[in-house]
Amino acid sequence: MGNKINAEVISVLPNKIKIAVDSLEDFKTTEENLKVGSYLQISDNDNAKLLAIIENFSIEIKEKTNERKHILEANPLGMLIDEKFERGGDSIAIPPKDVKPANKEDIKKIFSEYGLTENEKFIFSKLASDNEIPVPVDGNKFFNKHIAVVGSTGSGKSNTVAKIIQNVVISKKKEYSGLNNSHVIIFDIHSEYKTAFPDANYIDINNLILPYWLLNSEELQELFIDTEANDHNQRNVFKEAVVESKKNHSTESDEEKEKIHFDSPLFFEIDEVLEKAKFKNEEMVPGKNNPVKGPLKGKLSNFVDRLENKIYDKRLEFLLGQNSKEIEFVDVLKTLISYGDKTSNVTIIDLSGVPFEVLSITVSLISRILFEYGYYHKKLRYKTKADETLNNNVPLLLVYEEAHKYVPNSDLYKFRASKESIERIAKEGRKYGVSLLLSSQRPSEISETIFSQCNNFIAMRLTNPNDQSYVKKLLPDTLGDLINKMPALKVGEALLIGDSVALPSVVRIEECDNKPSSNDIPYFELWKEQWKDLGIEKIIDEWKK
Repeated sequence: MGNKINAEVISVLPNKIKIAVDSLEDFKTTEENLKVGSYLQISDNDNAKLLAIIENFSIEIKEKTNERKHILEANPLGMLIDEKFERGGDSIAIPPKDVKPANKEDIKKIFSEYGLTENEKFIFSKLASDNEIPVPVDGNKFFNKHIAVVGSTGSGKSNTVAKIIQNVVISKKKEYSGLNNSHVIIFDIHSEYKTAFPDANYIDINNLILPYWLLNSEELQELFIDTEANDHNQRNVFKEAVVESKKNHSTESDEEKEKIHFDSPLFFEIDEVLEKAKFKNEEMVPGKNNPVKGPLKGKLSNFVDRLENKIYDKRLEFLLGQNSKEIEFVDVLKTLISYGDKTSNVTIIDLSGVPFEVLSITVSLISRILFEYGYYHKKLRYKTKADETLNNNVPLLLVYEEAHKYVPNSDLYKFRASKESIERIAKEGRKYGVSLLLSSQRPSEISETIFSQCNNFIAMRLTNPNDQSYVKKLLPDTLGDLINKMPALKVGEALLIGDSVALPSVVRIEECDNKPSSNDIPYFELWKEQWKDLGIEKIIDEWKK
């Protein structure tokens, strides 16, 4: 760049700077072409430099002379003062004298001089405009304050989630052998993550065992009661039978048994509940001359049928089968956080085989168990050490893949259980060392209560206007026009925004070591191959299991 370059600041607003440039060709550096997302350096002396990111540009043409001027609009990010970067930019003199593209060294200082220690830095991406500049986040703030990863199908969302977790499990404070102390539980709805984490504790419909008796009153009613019928007879009989069975199987004293209620986390025998419902439905009571129909005779037929169908449904054996009655609570928890037979940093709960009608209940029960683990772990730590300041020394990250499937922005009864459990974690989980990572291609369909609790966003390409508007509404106003870049992001690129990063940045996520399974079927290539034998009989056999 020579001395003849004419670039000047023509407007300064709190969140926008307008710059007029005679020739963009002369203005750019040899390091990179200027584009939306490039950085500018604006200064009044050598010690204070304002760094800004280009949001858009336009061309002004003078009618008489046909002279062209390029107008750049940039969002101020922060100040480089004595080579240290600080957010905010209100100490620059007006008008600033010098405007030029920021050099690579200055851009590096934004991220390297952000005040993070090596122990706090967590890296999974580089600047999209310069692949040689890593973008660290504050690992504590990133995982402690909930994360949202959003992007349309094919934007690179699964790679992003997998890369973050892969980098977590290899992070160590010092050299030692064996696993680090990370614990990540992935709710995998499309069976994608097994290939990305071959050493994970893998739980699917074939080895998942959940005790139905740990379901709370809301979940039990969602599972066994026809909520549409709004029949108080069903509810009363069901509640009475469950409480009675809990008391029968309790080893507590008679005095303690009297305190047992519908929500008490105690074993009950579901077959006893069925027998009680049958009895009430067929009950005969003494009449004047002969026995007559009881008050509920025949009125519980639909309820009895529903109970029988659930109990004898082979697809629900993981929740209502014999193993669910016999498994110890301690073994359930050990399996979910990988302290059982298989120790691992990552637990994958493959939900692809769970029937849709019980998906919400399954997610709700597991989420609630993990939240309450955090609650009681904290309680025990404070009980045994009065001056304890660390809530949880074994914190958990719960990853909800395609979160809109079980925590939708809907008031339908069938989603109530999972919404309540996950909303509770979103609002209170951080106090107990349980945080969330929500991943979704349809953020506009996620419960706003949950989504609004996220403080760190990785927004990838979003093409649906409703999703774009929804995400914009939840992101800070200071991003200006940068947020409008979402539809134009390339595969693997994202807006990285939040408390944990030095400043909002357009980044490229690093490639996974092992990739998640792709759900994209190459239709046309497969159709061009020779006719295949399908083996329909074997499919039907599997169907009937």
